[in-house]
Amino acid sequence: MADFLLNALLAGLALAVVAGPLGSFVVWRRMAYFGDTLSHAALLGVALGFLLDVSPTLAVTVGCVLLAVLLVTLQQRQPLAADTLLGILAHSTLSLGLVTLSFMKEVRVDLMAYLFGDLLAVSHTDLLWIVAGSALVLGLIGWLWRPLLAITVHEELARVEGLPVTAIRLALMLLIAIVIAVAMKIVGVLL
Repeated sequence: MADFLLNALLAGLALAVVAGPLGSFVVWRRMAYFGDTLSHAALLGVALGFLLDVSPTLAVTVGCVLLAVLLVTLQQRQPLAADTLLGILAHSTLSLGLVTLSFMKEVRVDLMAYLFGDLLAVSHTDLLWIVAGSALVLGLIGWLWRPLLAITVHEELARVEGLPVTAIRLALMLLIAIVIAVAMKIVGVLL
């Protein structure tokens, strides 16, 4: 089997294994638009990676994690509804990323691959990022399964039982951010 096909198969399997359990919590907690916001923000991470001359994968990961922390903080302090806040941040970061990339004349990048992904372009380095990120997230989901399930079923009851609800919610957001950051190469920021 050709290397590019093996890389594509392993990367797709690694993401599929982690997407099931994590996706369950996303659906149960009605957070679908949260993932959309983080994936749109990944384009801004790519642009900043090129601007700062660092690995785009690393820049996307850091950008998604920072945006997840910002979203959790703003959701607790802003009078805006969560959907409104997510909509503002999703489209703002996507447009900022596109504008930043368009002003970078010296950087020639295949924007279509970042927007829509390219499963067959997964390199060995990308595969290592994807497998390591997926393994980390899957291990943390297994470790946090009961607390995540408790705050998903009834947040107030979990708080009464002594669970650190805010920390567990932040952990879930960070896990989603990591998966989105490593999946960007395959899925793209728009899909």
